[in-house]
Amino acid sequence: MNTNYLIPANSKKSLLIFSMFTWFDLILFGSGLAITILLLMILNPTSIWLAIIDLLPAVITGFLVMPIPNYHNTLTLIKDLYTFFTTRQKFIWKGWCVSDEFKEQK
Repeated sequence: MNTNYLIPANSKKSLLIFSMFTWFDLILFGSGLAITILLLMILNPTSIWLAIIDLLPAVITGFLVMPIPNYHNTLTLIKDLYTFFTTRQKFIWKGWCVSDEFKEQK
């Protein structure tokens, strides 16, 4: 009996909302929109600079959840870059062509 299955690369897209977003992405963007609407109602922009300040939460959260190639979204890329540059940089490789140096000798 063969239990090895080939899983297509795009199979995880079915777990995403609109094949692009997770619940966290939608909540993050929705909170940015809510803050923007609240700022627009409170501050009542009369100048271009005040309007830009009012729109910043929606623009920033929209930028963070924007899908990009090879990553889920910009937020994932930023997290991966942060992890890469702040964690240990010694990568342990163990493959079929490398002898296991930690294996007990018999």
